[in-house]
Amino acid sequence: MKLATLKDGTRDGTLIVVSRDLRHALKADDIAPTLQAALDDWDYVSPQLTDRYDALNRAPSSRAFDFDPKQCASPLPRAYQWADGSAYVNHAELLRRARGADMPKSFRTDPLMYQGGSDTFLGPCDDILLESEDWGLDLEGEVAVITGDVPMGIATKKAGDCIRLLLLANDVSLRNLAPAELAKGFGFFQSKPSSAFSPVAVTPDELGPAWDGGKVNLPLLVQVNGAVLGRPNAGVDMTFEFPRLIAHAARTRALAAGAIVGSGTVSNADRSAGSACIAEKRALETLAEGKPATPFLKFGDRVRIEMFDAGGNSVFGAIEQQVARYTPPR
Repeated sequence: MKLATLKDGTRDGTLIVVSRDLRHALKADDIAPTLQAALDDWDYVSPQLTDRYDALNRAPSSRAFDFDPKQCASPLPRAYQWADGSAYVNHAELLRRARGADMPKSFRTDPLMYQGGSDTFLGPCDDILLESEDWGLDLEGEVAVITGDVPMGIATKKAGDCIRLLLLANDVSLRNLAPAELAKGFGFFQSKPSSAFSPVAVTPDELGPAWDGGKVNLPLLVQVNGAVLGRPNAGVDMTFEFPRLIAHAARTRALAAGAIVGSGTVSNADRSAGSACIAEKRALETLAEGKPATPFLKFGDRVRIEMFDAGGNSVFGAIEQQVARYTPPR
């Protein structure tokens, strides 16, 4: 099933089901007012949502309307938890090599993860607001999962059972602010503004054989201003699969239903796959030529992140955003 959140002027929006082909939608707020409410009572609510989804796919009723991603918030406009991993160790290795740093052995045995801000997410077509181009704005194409309740200390082999939905993410980063923050030893904060997510979140069964219980075996198409930045396969070179990431996040705490766990930037060792973020491309340029050539995002630049199934159909809809100048209140 495919679910989305319609903007309605409230903080959490209105839950809708979206047809498999992303053409039509039906409100589902009589079943659960919001996606978070559905996740809170998933075992009871999801069969009802599935029935409505199946009916929509058979024949759109008079209550159906055209699905427009521009009218959508993030599937979860805010969440109790946003824990982003770095599951593609190739990505971390490239960035460290480009700045002359060694790769700790633990990176291949123990997942990296940071706790991101989850009180405000960007909708799939919302502008990325930027005060200064000097901050080094970057996109990061990722896959993410939304969990049900996850018990503290859950074993990896059981953590996959807690996955309710999958979606795409643009983990927006301000690269030039990160070094000073990391040097303080307390991690990201200002360098990680609001992330954006795909128009729809889908249940694992929607992916068919592309979902193997731990990762999505499909390419992630990332574009900047209409040009392909990369098409890395999310199922290749994923050192830590989602059940491992969930178990890592829940090692010392329970996760509430509605927690989002991200894969980190999708990255392949095969250089022909390109990159899912600008920083990685700049790292490759530095390793090859001694310095980067590709600039970070500027005002007016457009980004697009999308995943297609084997039949060429968009699975989650596209994250499609433009960088806009922000003037803060004074």
